[in-house]
Amino acid sequence: MSLKVGIVGLPNVGKSTLFKALTKNPVDIANYPFCTIEPNVGIVKVPDERLEKLAKMSNSAKIVPTVIEFVDIAGLVKGAAEGEGLGNKFLAHIREVDAIAQVVRVFTDKNITHVHDNIDPQNDIEVINTELILADLDTVAKRIPKLEKEARGKNKEAGKKLEIIYRIEEIFNSNKLASELELTSEEVELTKDLQLLTFKPILYVLNTNDFEKTKGSELVKNLEKKYPVVLLDIKIEEELSQMSAEEAKELGMKSNLDELILKSYEVLDLITFLTTGEDETRAWTIKKNSTAPEAGRAIHTDFLEKFIRADVINWQKLLDVGSWSKSRELGTLRTEGKGYVVQDGDVIEFKI
Repeated sequence: MSLKVGIVGLPNVGKSTLFKALTKNPVDIANYPFCTIEPNVGIVKVPDERLEKLAKMSNSAKIVPTVIEFVDIAGLVKGAAEGEGLGNKFLAHIREVDAIAQVVRVFTDKNITHVHDNIDPQNDIEVINTELILADLDTVAKRIPKLEKEARGKNKEAGKKLEIIYRIEEIFNSNKLASELELTSEEVELTKDLQLLTFKPILYVLNTNDFEKTKGSELVKNLEKKYPVVLLDIKIEEELSQMSAEEAKELGMKSNLDELILKSYEVLDLITFLTTGEDETRAWTIKKNSTAPEAGRAIHTDFLEKFIRADVINWQKLLDVGSWSKSRELGTLRTEGKGYVVQDGDVIEFKI
């Protein structure tokens, strides 16, 4: 399952530096707007301490973690929805990702210019969100006339979709994101083809050099009511990415990037199940609330249609017992059918 998180924000807030720290790949970083035009894409492994423990138990030849793609998208500016800067191109790149990590500059540094010549994190957030809303308003406005015509022709699905779009338009006019609108799963399905930017899950990455001050700020308190928030000193993260683990330990420095990766994983509504054996111990990414056959599809498409049953045990229980055969002998291994909803940390062997 390939899922992408777009790193989004104004110019010069630390997006490309964060991408470099995350992926440990050199990218074009310069102290001026629009240095990143084409998005950089990097694969980042999801930290999971369970893998090494299971691999040790199974004497696995290799470990395969699950991953997320991070996309470094060039800075948006006010007026992007009307084509300012490289607006339309950037908005198209955002449309292609599954979630948004919005980087917000909280630190002050006279040597790093701000596109508005003023450090105001709340205003920066509003600028980005407004551009996303305006782009979506344009999408909605273009779709309404066609749907109205179809609805007049007694097309029931068009009528339903039109009703939802009117509600979405109303929330946009209140300067709110589409994700703040409560929709049923059926209504969400009906609006998928719109590909609205503001339906995408968002997490906020606050780039700060004063964790205590930022953590206690009104900005963080207000954001955390609705969204996941991660605090990072992105410059320090870049320095850490160039050090060995021993060097970082000697300096008493610790990275917070794992928190960002894990929260990105959560905001995408993902969980992990595991497989383990002598060949490999592997983490598999699936959507939360997936049934056993749906989870099996992550391994091979045949597992969905040919599924018979699954042998399942929680990873910790398996470690406590010490082996797959011992868990079967003791009865801690469960046999589950098609309706079983896979839980994060399940170790599974599929039968087809």
